Amino acid sequence: MGNQKAIPVTMMACVLHGKEDVRLERIAVPELQPGDILVRVEAALTCGTDLKVFLRGYHERMIQPPSVFGHEFAGEVVASDNGQFSAGTRIVAANSAPCWNCYFCELNKPNLCNDLLFANGAYAEYVRVPARIVEENCLTIPADLPAAKAALVEPLACAVKGVEDVAIQEGEKVLVIGAGPLGLMLARLSVLAGAEVTTVDDQSDRLAVAAELGVTNTVAERLSAELLERLRDEYTPHKLGFDCVIEAVGKAETWNQAVELVRPGGRVNLFGGCPRGTELRVDTTRLHYDEIRIYASFHHTPETVRKALEFIATSQVPAFTLVREGRSLQDLPEVLQEMRAGAAPPKTAVLAQLPAGVRLAVEELEAFVG
Repeated sequence: MGNQKAIPVTMMACVLHGKEDVRLERIAVPELQPGDILVRVEAALTCGTDLKVFLRGYHERMIQPPSVFGHEFAGEVVASDNGQFSAGTRIVAANSAPCWNCYFCELNKPNLCNDLLFANGAYAEYVRVPARIVEENCLTIPADLPAAKAALVEPLACAVKGVEDVAIQEGEKVLVIGAGPLGLMLARLSVLAGAEVTTVDDQSDRLAVAAELGVTNTVAERLSAELLERLRDEYTPHKLGFDCVIEAVGKAETWNQAVELVRPGGRVNLFGGCPRGTELRVDTTRLHYDEIRIYASFHHTPETVRKALEFIATSQVPAFTLVREGRSLQDLPEVLQEMRAGAAPPKTAVLAQLPAGVRLAVEELEAFVG
């Protein structure tokens, strides 16, 4: 084995056993394969995908119980079988890596890779990062960047891709439907691109975060036919619709509403993923004669992962505006239930080193993680 620090034989981890069944258990520390690294998790972030996995009890491509889950994390390398990263290096790793050998990789569409390798296991004291991810999507983080901020890289990289796909320009009127974590990141990146951003969501606390991130207009209502008309009338030139609409909810209804809200010649990004089998019904006359361009962005690429880290490291995306509390690894089952009830902040930093029952507000979290 390459560079290595003394590490324990066992660790605490949250193990998914099935539908709504997560248990804190002591299990073996992962063993490394050639080219892997072992990371002591300094912070793991909650994610809507992890909530779906918890509620469903599995993930078709990534998680089959019993399994440790969680995929947004940053920490310190403690064992390495890879020359790129030695013990003591602080890193952030994305949750996947492409093969660079398949048809889609040759087309420079690595997010669609036929052999996209996924990794999970961040809700634990230690996580193994597979060799391919180490090579393609593992980055050293600046010494002064807290892990609870750096861990935002993976979801932000998806949002970077979403905004780049629709090529948002300075001065455009952009509507983001939904102010969940990714909706907020999409809105912030649109602001950074110079757009005037409107965000609509029926939860006012989420919209307060959107305002902190520079969104010009926030509308605290559920989308309806009346609201669609008012959004066009009050927030778009000549009442024609938005230059670009980004759907970040993941429902067929809001997919259709996104198309209704864009102006002729405008772009729509159907970013929010819907359940398999969901159908989109759109008036083809509207698509054809108004030249509506529809995009759908999936996942991230090695390039957007690197851009995401730069956005965070330079505070262009203020991570602690999204990561608003710290909780113990031991409290993760409770945190997941709070997320289910809509009572959780956009992101929670799960900290193995934090005692059970302790809840850190964002100011305390910043002090705790340095």
